[in-house]
Amino acid sequence: MNDNPSLPIAMSFAGTDPSGGAGLQADIETLASMGVHCAPVVTAVTAQDTSKLLRYEAMGAPLLVEQARAILEDMPVAAIKIGMIGSVQNAEAIHSILIDYPNLPVVLDPLISAGGGGELASEELLDVMASLLFPLTTVLTPNSNEARAFAPEADTLDACAMELLEMGSDYVLITGSHEATPNVVNSLYNGHRIIETYTWERLPGNYHGSGCTLAAAISALLAQGMEPVTAIHEAQEYTWETLKHGYRPGMGQMIPDRFFWAHGDDD
Repeated sequence: MNDNPSLPIAMSFAGTDPSGGAGLQADIETLASMGVHCAPVVTAVTAQDTSKLLRYEAMGAPLLVEQARAILEDMPVAAIKIGMIGSVQNAEAIHSILIDYPNLPVVLDPLISAGGGGELASEELLDVMASLLFPLTTVLTPNSNEARAFAPEADTLDACAMELLEMGSDYVLITGSHEATPNVVNSLYNGHRIIETYTWERLPGNYHGSGCTLAAAISALLAQGMEPVTAIHEAQEYTWETLKHGYRPGMGQMIPDRFFWAHGDDD
Protein backbone atom coordinates (compact mmCIF):
# COMPACT_ATOMS: atom_id res chain seq x y z
CA MET A 1 0.00 0.00 0.00
CA ASN A 2 1.30 3.43 -0.96
CA ASP A 3 0.53 5.91 1.81
CA ASN A 4 2.04 8.77 -0.23
CA PRO A 5 0.24 8.72 -3.56
CA SER A 6 2.20 10.28 -6.39
CA LEU A 7 -0.83 11.74 -8.16
CA PRO A 8 -2.29 14.99 -6.86
CA ILE A 9 -6.08 15.05 -6.63
CA ALA A 10 -8.53 17.61 -8.03
CA MET A 11 -12.26 17.57 -7.36
CA SER A 12 -14.59 18.44 -10.24
CA PHE A 13 -18.18 19.61 -9.79
CA ALA A 14 -19.86 19.21 -13.20
CA GLY A 15 -22.65 17.59 -15.17
CA THR A 16 -22.32 14.35 -17.08
CA ASP A 17 -22.11 14.41 -20.88
CA PRO A 18 -22.98 11.19 -22.74
CA SER A 19 -21.06 12.38 -25.81
CA GLY A 20 -17.86 12.39 -23.77
CA GLY A 21 -16.98 15.81 -25.09
CA ALA A 22 -17.68 18.14 -22.20
CA GLY A 23 -18.61 18.15 -18.53
CA LEU A 24 -17.29 15.56 -16.12
CA GLN A 25 -16.02 13.37 -18.92
CA ALA A 26 -13.89 16.24 -20.25
CA ASP A 27 -12.60 17.02 -16.77
CA ILE A 28 -11.64 13.42 -16.04
CA GLU A 29 -9.78 13.12 -19.34
CA THR A 30 -8.00 16.45 -18.94
CA LEU A 31 -6.91 15.82 -15.37
CA ALA A 32 -5.75 12.30 -16.18
CA SER A 33 -3.84 13.54 -19.22
CA MET A 34 -2.02 16.04 -17.01
CA GLY A 35 -1.14 13.56 -14.29
CA VAL A 36 -3.86 14.40 -11.78
CA HIS A 37 -6.47 12.11 -10.25
CA CYS A 38 -10.02 13.40 -10.73
CA ALA A 39 -12.59 13.09 -7.96
CA PRO A 40 -15.83 13.73 -9.92
CA VAL A 41 -18.93 15.09 -8.21
CA VAL A 42 -22.09 14.90 -10.33
CA THR A 43 -24.10 18.13 -10.29
CA ALA A 44 -26.50 17.23 -13.11
CA VAL A 45 -27.25 14.57 -15.68
CA THR A 46 -27.59 15.84 -19.24
CA ALA A 47 -29.01 14.40 -22.42
CA GLN A 48 -26.91 15.92 -25.19
CA ASP A 49 -24.87 15.03 -28.23
CA THR A 50 -22.17 16.87 -30.17
CA SER A 51 -24.81 19.11 -31.75
CA LYS A 52 -27.11 20.22 -28.96
CA LEU A 53 -28.30 19.95 -25.39
CA LEU A 54 -31.64 18.14 -25.21
CA ARG A 55 -32.36 18.46 -21.52
CA TYR A 56 -30.88 18.00 -18.06
CA GLU A 57 -31.87 17.23 -14.51
CA ALA A 58 -29.95 18.72 -11.61
CA MET A 59 -28.67 16.49 -8.85
CA GLY A 60 -30.39 17.05 -5.53
CA ALA A 61 -28.29 19.30 -3.31
CA PRO A 62 -28.15 16.85 -0.35
CA LEU A 63 -26.67 14.11 -2.52
CA LEU A 64 -24.24 16.58 -4.10
CA VAL A 65 -22.98 17.49 -0.63
CA GLU A 66 -22.70 13.84 0.36
CA GLN A 67 -20.64 13.07 -2.74
CA ALA A 68 -18.20 15.88 -2.11
CA ARG A 69 -17.80 15.56 1.62
CA ALA A 70 -17.26 11.80 1.40
CA ILE A 71 -14.20 12.41 -0.78
CA LEU A 72 -12.94 15.53 0.99
CA GLU A 73 -12.84 13.57 4.24
CA ASP A 74 -11.08 10.64 2.58
CA MET A 75 -8.59 12.09 0.06
CA PRO A 76 -6.13 15.01 0.12
CA VAL A 77 -7.89 17.09 -2.55
CA ALA A 78 -5.49 19.79 -3.78
CA ALA A 79 -7.76 21.87 -6.07
CA ILE A 80 -11.42 22.26 -7.00
CA LYS A 81 -12.85 22.85 -10.47
CA ILE A 82 -16.49 23.93 -10.93
CA GLY A 83 -18.36 23.66 -14.20
CA MET A 84 -22.09 23.14 -14.68
CA ILE A 85 -23.88 23.69 -11.36
CA GLY A 86 -27.42 22.75 -12.29
CA SER A 87 -29.50 24.72 -9.77
CA VAL A 88 -29.49 27.54 -7.24
CA GLN A 89 -29.63 24.95 -4.47
CA ASN A 90 -26.50 23.28 -5.81
CA ALA A 91 -24.67 26.62 -5.94
CA GLU A 92 -25.58 27.18 -2.29
CA ALA A 93 -24.40 23.65 -1.45
CA ILE A 94 -21.06 24.14 -3.22
CA HIS A 95 -20.65 27.43 -1.37
CA SER A 96 -21.12 25.63 1.96
CA ILE A 97 -18.36 23.19 0.99
CA LEU A 98 -15.89 25.82 -0.24
CA ILE A 99 -16.32 27.78 2.99
CA ASP A 100 -14.98 24.76 4.90
CA TYR A 101 -11.91 24.43 2.66
CA PRO A 102 -10.70 28.03 2.25
CA ASN A 103 -7.12 27.10 1.35
CA LEU A 104 -7.97 25.07 -1.75
CA PRO A 105 -7.56 26.84 -5.09
CA VAL A 106 -10.85 27.02 -6.99
CA VAL A 107 -11.28 27.30 -10.77
CA LEU A 108 -14.78 28.28 -11.87
CA ASP A 109 -15.98 27.99 -15.46
CA PRO A 110 -19.20 30.07 -15.23
CA LEU A 111 -21.26 28.16 -17.77
CA ILE A 112 -24.38 29.76 -19.17
CA SER A 113 -25.05 27.57 -22.19
CA ALA A 114 -23.81 24.34 -23.73
CA GLY A 115 -21.34 24.49 -26.61
CA GLY A 116 -23.99 23.53 -29.15
CA GLY A 117 -26.65 25.73 -27.57
CA GLY A 118 -29.10 25.17 -24.74
CA GLU A 119 -29.37 27.04 -21.47
CA LEU A 120 -27.42 25.68 -18.49
CA ALA A 121 -28.07 28.46 -15.99
CA SER A 122 -31.04 30.68 -15.11
CA GLU A 123 -30.75 34.38 -14.28
CA GLU A 124 -31.24 33.51 -10.61
CA LEU A 125 -28.39 31.02 -10.75
CA LEU A 126 -26.13 33.63 -12.36
CA ASP A 127 -26.86 35.99 -9.47
CA VAL A 128 -26.14 33.31 -6.88
CA MET A 129 -22.93 32.27 -8.62
CA ALA A 130 -21.72 35.86 -8.59
CA SER A 131 -22.64 36.52 -4.98
CA LEU A 132 -21.67 33.20 -3.37
CA LEU A 133 -19.04 31.54 -5.56
CA PHE A 134 -17.06 34.32 -7.25
CA PRO A 135 -15.69 35.59 -3.90
CA LEU A 136 -14.28 32.10 -3.23
CA THR A 137 -12.78 31.64 -6.70
CA THR A 138 -9.09 31.69 -7.49
CA VAL A 139 -9.42 31.70 -11.29
CA LEU A 140 -12.63 32.59 -13.14
CA THR A 141 -12.67 31.54 -16.82
CA PRO A 142 -15.62 33.14 -18.65
CA ASN A 143 -15.73 33.39 -22.40
CA SER A 144 -16.53 36.85 -23.73
CA ASN A 145 -20.28 36.16 -23.92
CA GLU A 146 -20.35 34.96 -20.32
CA ALA A 147 -18.34 37.96 -19.16
CA ARG A 148 -20.89 40.30 -20.74
CA ALA A 149 -23.78 38.35 -19.17
CA PHE A 150 -22.33 38.78 -15.67
CA ALA A 151 -21.46 42.45 -16.23
CA PRO A 152 -24.18 43.72 -18.59
CA GLU A 153 -23.59 47.40 -17.82
CA ALA A 154 -19.95 47.29 -18.89
CA ASP A 155 -19.21 48.68 -22.36
CA THR A 156 -15.94 46.80 -23.01
CA LEU A 157 -14.50 43.42 -22.08
CA ASP A 158 -11.88 45.19 -19.97
CA ALA A 159 -14.70 46.86 -18.05
CA CYS A 160 -16.45 43.49 -17.70
CA ALA A 161 -13.28 42.07 -16.20
CA MET A 162 -13.03 44.92 -13.69
CA GLU A 163 -16.59 44.23 -12.55
CA LEU A 164 -15.89 40.51 -12.27
CA LEU A 165 -12.81 41.22 -10.16
CA GLU A 166 -14.94 43.46 -7.94
CA MET A 167 -17.24 40.46 -7.40
CA GLY A 168 -14.36 38.71 -5.67
CA SER A 169 -12.37 36.40 -7.95
CA ASP A 170 -8.58 36.61 -7.63
CA TYR A 171 -7.93 36.17 -11.36
CA VAL A 172 -10.24 36.53 -14.35
CA LEU A 173 -9.30 34.96 -17.68
CA ILE A 174 -11.65 36.10 -20.46
CA THR A 175 -11.36 33.89 -23.52
CA GLY A 176 -11.93 35.36 -26.96
CA SER A 177 -12.96 32.45 -29.17
CA HIS A 178 -16.44 33.97 -29.64
CA GLU A 179 -15.06 37.31 -30.84
CA ALA A 180 -14.75 38.24 -34.53
CA THR A 181 -10.95 38.51 -34.50
CA PRO A 182 -8.41 36.86 -36.83
CA ASN A 183 -6.72 35.14 -33.87
CA VAL A 184 -8.13 34.14 -30.51
CA VAL A 185 -7.07 36.66 -27.87
CA ASN A 186 -7.42 35.68 -24.21
CA SER A 187 -6.91 38.30 -21.50
CA LEU A 188 -5.91 37.77 -17.88
CA TYR A 189 -6.81 40.26 -15.16
CA ASN A 190 -5.77 40.58 -11.52
CA GLY A 191 -5.53 43.40 -9.02
CA HIS A 192 -7.81 45.78 -10.96
CA ARG A 193 -5.74 45.62 -14.14
CA ILE A 194 -4.97 43.51 -17.17
CA ILE A 195 -1.72 41.63 -16.56
CA GLU A 196 -1.35 39.48 -19.68
CA THR A 197 -2.79 38.89 -23.13
CA TYR A 198 -2.35 35.66 -25.04
CA THR A 199 -2.79 35.28 -28.78
CA TRP A 200 -3.59 31.87 -30.27
CA GLU A 201 -4.09 30.79 -33.86
CA ARG A 202 -7.81 30.51 -34.57
CA LEU A 203 -8.50 26.95 -35.63
CA PRO A 204 -11.27 25.98 -38.05
CA GLY A 205 -14.43 24.38 -36.73
CA ASN A 206 -16.37 24.50 -33.47
CA TYR A 207 -15.44 22.50 -30.41
CA HIS A 208 -17.49 20.75 -27.74
CA GLY A 209 -15.78 20.94 -24.36
CA SER A 210 -13.01 23.47 -24.98
CA GLY A 211 -13.95 25.62 -21.98
CA CYS A 212 -14.18 22.57 -19.71
CA THR A 213 -10.75 21.48 -20.92
CA LEU A 214 -9.16 24.85 -20.18
CA ALA A 215 -10.62 25.18 -16.68
CA ALA A 216 -9.76 21.59 -15.80
CA ALA A 217 -6.21 22.06 -17.09
CA ILE A 218 -5.74 25.12 -14.89
CA SER A 219 -7.04 23.18 -11.88
CA ALA A 220 -4.68 20.29 -12.69
CA LEU A 221 -1.66 22.58 -12.62
CA LEU A 222 -2.82 24.35 -9.46
CA ALA A 223 -3.24 20.92 -7.82
CA GLN A 224 0.39 20.27 -8.68
CA GLY A 225 1.40 23.42 -6.82
CA MET A 226 2.02 25.72 -9.78
CA GLU A 227 1.41 29.42 -9.18
CA PRO A 228 -1.70 30.78 -10.98
CA VAL A 229 -0.21 32.93 -13.77
CA THR A 230 2.08 30.15 -14.96
CA ALA A 231 -0.71 27.58 -14.62
CA ILE A 232 -3.05 29.75 -16.69
CA HIS A 233 -0.47 30.13 -19.46
CA GLU A 234 0.50 26.46 -19.61
CA ALA A 235 -3.15 25.34 -19.48
CA GLN A 236 -3.90 27.46 -22.55
CA GLU A 237 -1.00 25.85 -24.42
CA TYR A 238 -2.31 22.39 -23.54
CA THR A 239 -5.87 23.31 -24.51
CA TRP A 240 -4.81 24.74 -27.87
CA GLU A 241 -2.99 21.50 -28.66
CA THR A 242 -6.10 19.46 -27.77
CA LEU A 243 -8.09 21.59 -30.22
CA LYS A 244 -5.43 21.40 -32.93
CA HIS A 245 -5.67 17.60 -32.68
CA GLY A 246 -9.46 17.61 -32.29
CA TYR A 247 -11.67 15.08 -34.03
CA ARG A 248 -15.32 14.81 -35.07
CA PRO A 249 -16.87 11.57 -33.75
CA GLY A 250 -20.47 12.60 -34.34
CA MET A 251 -22.49 14.86 -36.62
CA GLY A 252 -21.92 18.07 -34.67
CA GLN A 253 -19.00 19.84 -33.08
CA MET A 254 -15.45 18.56 -32.86
CA ILE A 255 -14.10 17.20 -29.60
CA PRO A 256 -10.67 18.11 -28.21
CA ASP A 257 -8.17 15.27 -28.19
CA ARG A 258 -6.98 15.49 -24.60
CA PHE A 259 -4.52 12.64 -25.09
CA PHE A 260 -2.99 14.03 -28.27
CA TRP A 261 0.49 13.43 -26.84
CA ALA A 262 -0.13 9.67 -26.59
CA HIS A 263 -0.54 9.04 -30.32
CA GLY A 264 3.10 9.36 -31.29
CA ASP A 265 2.52 12.09 -33.90
CA ASP A 266 5.70 13.80 -35.04
CA ASP A 267 4.05 17.22 -34.73
